[in-house]
Amino acid sequence: MSLEGGQQGRTDTSGSEVALARSAPGSTCSGCAGLQLSAPMVLVSCLRRCVQLVILPVYILAYMGLWDSFYKKVFPRIMAKLAPMYNRKVYKEKQELFSNLRKFAGPLGQLRLLEIGTGTGTNFQFYPPGCRLTCTDPNPNFREFLLKSLSENPHLQLEHSVVASGENLHQISDGTMDVVVCTLVLCSVTNVSKVLKEVLRVLRLGGAFYFLEHVAADHSSWTYFWQKVCDPVCKCFGDGCSPSRETQKELEKTNFSELNLRRIYVPPRWIPTSPHIIGYAVK
Repeated sequence: MSLEGGQQGRTDTSGSEVALARSAPGSTCSGCAGLQLSAPMVLVSCLRRCVQLVILPVYILAYMGLWDSFYKKVFPRIMAKLAPMYNRKVYKEKQELFSNLRKFAGPLGQLRLLEIGTGTGTNFQFYPPGCRLTCTDPNPNFREFLLKSLSENPHLQLEHSVVASGENLHQISDGTMDVVVCTLVLCSVTNVSKVLKEVLRVLRLGGAFYFLEHVAADHSSWTYFWQKVCDPVCKCFGDGCSPSRETQKELEKTNFSELNLRRIYVPPRWIPTSPHIIGYAVK
């Protein structure tokens, strides 16, 4: 995998979307084209309602205030099983992505790294020896699995472990981090823009933000269709995850001096969470 630099690393899919959605000249009237475009959306809406009806018991539990406390205890155990499986699929991509972390070490050669949404610590094996690590996650029930991962990666030095959402990292001072890492987190945060603002705040000038996120597919594809249909299920059982989130656009709007990004597909390609973006951005 090669990460393209700067503006060359940005991917613009709008042209392909328009090309696929547009009819051949003179083939249909504008009214027919409108019907063609609206029909899939109507079908998406109907299927989503069916899905919501199936998971209605979850909505009822959430309304009663019972679902959140239960699921936050169960979710870390689910992720402890699923994370190693996912890591095997993207091992080479992660290995290459994090291979240049040392490039952003501070003047004394030490690397201060903050990971947002650390979860079970599935990225620890890719961090360089001596890395000074700060971990954050809004779910305190991940701590048991976090400590286990730390014991399996003695080359890391844990400095702080903070229970906090990515939108509010007030415990971390401005400009104190060389690197911020965020993988499979921006899909489920409440506000991507706020998280990225916090990333810029805690990074020193010249520091880097590393990311690997599943994102919205091409809007004219069947994958995007199923992303929209599955959205309610993913939010309920994926801790707020939205598979059709346009994370790339948020990164492009953020005031990074350099953005290195490319798209990949994690197998199997037919599942809604297959499209990903991977790369890093420099403050």
